Amino acid sequence: MKWLRSGLRRDICVIVAREGSPTAQECKAALESRYGERVEPSTFYGALETLTDTGHLEKTVDDIHDRYELTEAGERSLRDHYDWVTETLPY
Repeated sequence: MKWLRSGLRRDICVIVAREGSPTAQECKAALESRYGERVEPSTFYGALETLTDTGHLEKTVDDIHDRYELTEAGERSLRDHYDWVTETLPY
């Protein structure tokens, strides 16, 4: 799947899965904390848009904030990736 080529997209899905329904800003802040550096807004929001367009995330509006949730397709893709990593690593 094309989304797997982007570590940023995978990491966004992991954060959304962990947080449940984060705002875009909460998700971006969590990524920046994990990476230890700033994520360019255009790169981040482009990845969110791609994940929404491909059906991995669903966007809802809560007052003035966009919130994101993992879809079934997104969860399946994350689980497939997790299975592949655990099968591949020697420990």
